Amino acid sequence: MTSPTDLTRLATDIAREAGELARRRRGEGVRIAATKSALADIVTAADREVEALIRGRLAQERPRDGFFGEESGAEQGSSGITWVVDPIDGTVNYAYGIPSYAVSIAAVEGEPDPTRWRALAAVVFAPALGELFQASAGEGAWLGTGPDAQLLAVRAHAPEAGGLIATGFGYDPATHAGDLARLTRVMPLARDIRRIGSAALDLSYVAAGRLDGYFERGLHPWDHAAGALIVEEAGGRVGGLPGGRPGNDLTIAAGPDLFVALEAAIAARD
Repeated sequence: MTSPTDLTRLATDIAREAGELARRRRGEGVRIAATKSALADIVTAADREVEALIRGRLAQERPRDGFFGEESGAEQGSSGITWVVDPIDGTVNYAYGIPSYAVSIAAVEGEPDPTRWRALAAVVFAPALGELFQASAGEGAWLGTGPDAQLLAVRAHAPEAGGLIATGFGYDPATHAGDLARLTRVMPLARDIRRIGSAALDLSYVAAGRLDGYFERGLHPWDHAAGALIVEEAGGRVGGLPGGRPGNDLTIAAGPDLFVALEAAIAARD
């Protein structure tokens, strides 16, 4: 099997190409192609075009691998490796011209199910910001590539100061009361709260020490597949409901000490 480092290198090349396409299409103007789970949950024509580019490039380079994309669904491969892709994570930001959006690409081993897979390689590329976060299993997490790449490490938690914690809210108005109640329970742990609008960037920022922690309900596998490995390779923890894996019910990411505190605060009522 190809090494995780080789998979990360391929993902990096494709993410840069895909991100440049997304950035170029944003400059040309955004066209909303559809809505999904709710009126606010949009898909742009660029989402679909960027995912098609990524899927096509992977099919050329690794035709036996599976593919699991936000816009085009899942296709089982024969190699045991599946690529989990969010072509533009932070689509609403993208549509509004806010630069916090990213291409997220992960390679996982085993069943294409986040409760069962093992992540091997991950890349999160923010083309409007010019930043690329990447990780290979067992090799650490990095900002950038080549000799100038910076090794990432989660921030040590100082409970007396509180943590800078990011979160998000689902598109379904029926879930907002629960999301706000969960936020209320977390606030005693927080120095302040951020709402960035891209789970892939939230996770990457935890890995880089720009955030102390992050939690959100309602994430899909493509939202967290790459970012979770980047956090873990930076020394952090990623999980879901107490003792569980990240997923639709809950995703939590932080350094080890703050992770335990966040998990306990959220679980107090969940």
